[in-house]
Amino acid sequence: MLRISVLRLLGRPGTSGVSLLEYISSRYYSSGPLGARDDARDARAVFTTPIFYVNAAPHIGHLYSALLADALCRHRRLRVPSAAATRFSTGTDEHGLKIQQAAASAGLAPTELCDRVSAQFQQLFREAGISSTDFIRTTEARHRIAVQHFWGLLKARGLLYKGLYEGWYCASEECFLPEAKVTRQSDSSGDSCYVSLESGHPVSWTKEENYIFRLSQFREPLQRWLRGDPQAITPEPFLRAVLQWLEEELPDLSVSRKSSHLHWGIPVPGDDSQTIYVWLDALVNYLTVIGYPNAEFKSWWPTTSHIIGKDILKFHAIYWPALLLGAGMSPPHRIYVHSHWTVCGQKMSKSLGNVVDPRTCLDRYTVDGFRYFLLRQGVPNWDCDYYDEKVVKLLDSELADALGGLLNRCTAKRINPSGTYPVFCTTCFPSEPGLVGPSVRAQAEDYALVNAVATLPRQVADHYDNFQIYKALEAVSSCVRQTNSFVQRHAPWRLNWESPVDAPWLGTVLHVALECLRVFGTLLQPVTPSLADKLLSRLGVSATERGLGELCFLPRFYGHPCPFEGRRLGPETGLLFPRLDQSRAWLVKAHRT
Repeated sequence: MLRISVLRLLGRPGTSGVSLLEYISSRYYSSGPLGARDDARDARAVFTTPIFYVNAAPHIGHLYSALLADALCRHRRLRVPSAAATRFSTGTDEHGLKIQQAAASAGLAPTELCDRVSAQFQQLFREAGISSTDFIRTTEARHRIAVQHFWGLLKARGLLYKGLYEGWYCASEECFLPEAKVTRQSDSSGDSCYVSLESGHPVSWTKEENYIFRLSQFREPLQRWLRGDPQAITPEPFLRAVLQWLEEELPDLSVSRKSSHLHWGIPVPGDDSQTIYVWLDALVNYLTVIGYPNAEFKSWWPTTSHIIGKDILKFHAIYWPALLLGAGMSPPHRIYVHSHWTVCGQKMSKSLGNVVDPRTCLDRYTVDGFRYFLLRQGVPNWDCDYYDEKVVKLLDSELADALGGLLNRCTAKRINPSGTYPVFCTTCFPSEPGLVGPSVRAQAEDYALVNAVATLPRQVADHYDNFQIYKALEAVSSCVRQTNSFVQRHAPWRLNWESPVDAPWLGTVLHVALECLRVFGTLLQPVTPSLADKLLSRLGVSATERGLGELCFLPRFYGHPCPFEGRRLGPETGLLFPRLDQSRAWLVKAHRT
């Protein structure tokens, strides 16, 4: 069992509250993502992004998926420091008709196109600080073995049969569409054509002999799974959408294509005339990365959580769980779903010329800045809008001014000439609010600040558990504003270190502010790892003092010793985050021209 800190979080004034690790142990390991009360040092978890299609270069939507998974993974590592306890996979989906056609159009062999675009994803994720433990490519030998083994299981269980399959096929989406999802419209030349009702992509009537999966047998098992575990798909509106789909007809699913039509893929075992359906191939990557078909995968699979975009919800919430049940496995532990990014109110598209290059954004706004923007502004429930001025305004306000300004104030030589964590005076700031006396300086608003920051890690943990990282960052930002108000209210620059009356309170104000900054820095590590490292290093917080297990806020307030009191601050590191409106003159110039 985890060792629980003796220090307890502040609840309402006058109550003892609950220790941070006591909360996390009971909340996270018993009813949270792991779903079992394992020894916290050994508890396992797997986070996965979708594997991204290599028919085009990465855009900010791809990066957003990866950042959501990265933040969830990093936050969990703060809870369970063992490196072996958490896995995080991403990668590229490299088979299918779209790749075959895109390569032909570019005059390349499919392998050349896949190598080129997969490298772009890998480079982007390295530059963005994505801390994945595995990057899988579906063209790897280990994946082919996993897919063909999975196929064999389905076939051995009598769930595959060969039959004539016909319907509207959308090459762009690599799937058949029901009649109700297809509409007729005129193309640019005025000719009539059929397109997908949802995406607008062209479809064609296809009729061929394929292998078919008995998907219709799994409607009730899928309904039982979702009704028995309402947290299986988050946020809740997406769960409702899946349950609604399951109220409709669930026809059997074509899971192969004729090799003469689609040769770029994994052959059906024992039948080279057929190629395994690209979505079945791609979905099995989640098993490949945990060692399937070797026995080791069994200890990881029950703890696997998928982070996906809403456009691939049906594949992950209906087809994939049904395939898993058919193979004798459980559905994914959690499916976290997010919405899309628009640009200045419009959908990103090549035809509009508004596709945002994420690498350009990382350069313009810094890696931590753009990570913060996407995770702070991205709300999984609905589409979010990107435009340059919005990024600049947010980062200047919350990172440069509020957080950076607070750190600069509290570490400036004029206010903190000794360059240390000052002493906290319990007579100036007694633990019982409402006490009066000549030395008492704390006000009601100051106790509200302590309460807010003391309960902040608990709030943040809840928000991460509920896939609401944006709310976690809102909560941190709110506390940063409260701390700035605290410093402004007591104006330490007007107090004198030489005065026996001022000095204890001056030290206490700085001590409280620095403790707040230590909490903020710790909690921002999953989102802005470099900025958080810079902040914590400036405070003199060592690498071994940055986990949630070590996050004991303001211990002197509770009568416990503070390991930071009297400690020298770290070396000066300059501005925590530079203001962008001063260093990005190209924005102003662009509006003038």
